Amino acid sequence: MRLIEKVWFHQHPARYVLVPLLLPFSGLFWLITFVRRLCYRLGVLKQTHHDVPVVVVGNIGVGGNGKTPVVLWLIEQLKARNIKVGVISRGYGGKAPYYPFIVDDTCNASMVGDEPMMLFKRSQIPIVVGSDRNASIAKLKAMAVDIIISDDGLQHYKMARDFELIVVDGKRLFGNGLLLPAGPLREVSTRLANVDQVILNGDSRQLSSGATPQYTMQLVASKLVNLITGESLSIEKFRAKWPQVNVCAGIGSPERFFSTVSSLGFSITHQQAFVDHHDFQLADFRNFDNNIPLLMTEKDAVKCQAFSQAHWWYLPVDATFDESSTSSMINALLMRVNPSIKK
Repeated sequence: MRLIEKVWFHQHPARYVLVPLLLPFSGLFWLITFVRRLCYRLGVLKQTHHDVPVVVVGNIGVGGNGKTPVVLWLIEQLKARNIKVGVISRGYGGKAPYYPFIVDDTCNASMVGDEPMMLFKRSQIPIVVGSDRNASIAKLKAMAVDIIISDDGLQHYKMARDFELIVVDGKRLFGNGLLLPAGPLREVSTRLANVDQVILNGDSRQLSSGATPQYTMQLVASKLVNLITGESLSIEKFRAKWPQVNVCAGIGSPERFFSTVSSLGFSITHQQAFVDHHDFQLADFRNFDNNIPLLMTEKDAVKCQAFSQAHWWYLPVDATFDESSTSSMINALLMRVNPSIKK
């Protein structure tokens, strides 16, 4: 874990030096973002509106909050209601030949980014990547989708949206509560009062007394998948065969993944954390024992496919909500974005 993340989330002693040094920059960051939002609100800066509903799934902080599993959950819920869904994403870390770029079976993570590639492999729906989200939306509209989900993009105010959903890490919450760079926040926590729904990943505490509906999500793992063969084994069968494993993760919160593996009953021999969106190379794995299975996240697996080994497996996770929450969340979303869509 980087020193700055230890300062943000774990009260590292370096906070006594770094936070005072960085606070003036956080103040400048707040001023710039406040003025920018105000300009959009007053119409000084123009938003681009679209005739296809846009749903933003985002966060107010940096790092992994569980946003991508929520996007996958939303896709499946909407598909189950015969609604054609499309997704736009920045495609962080990818280097496509041009933008906006449509993800398809010929793509890999180095072209379109790890999250869009993972979303496409799982859902097989139209996905477009590019930093200009309005251009990506225009591309998706030509594909006759009913609803567009923006994977992140909460702060991309040039893009008008019909529904905003914020995901919060129930363990790390808002860290020290400060804006970048003194803290991990891209917007102040009061932003939660202005969105349509808040999802707390792995915790049921109440974040605010505001009127924004809040729901609790759990991430559930039930199987492991081999990177080369695609073989799938239940957690129980895998653990009975290989109780000891190695683990690695290049996500926003690697510790969450390591804790998940431990909670599933595995004994971890060696673990290694990488920065979020790490560009994996075979040399990154030289410290792992080849006689012990290596477990990684699904997002990391899409970047390791070209040089994967027979003993490498990934652990897919799914966002789950109770039945009442699922009904409330989806019905509220559909009533907002298009009352004519049948629930």
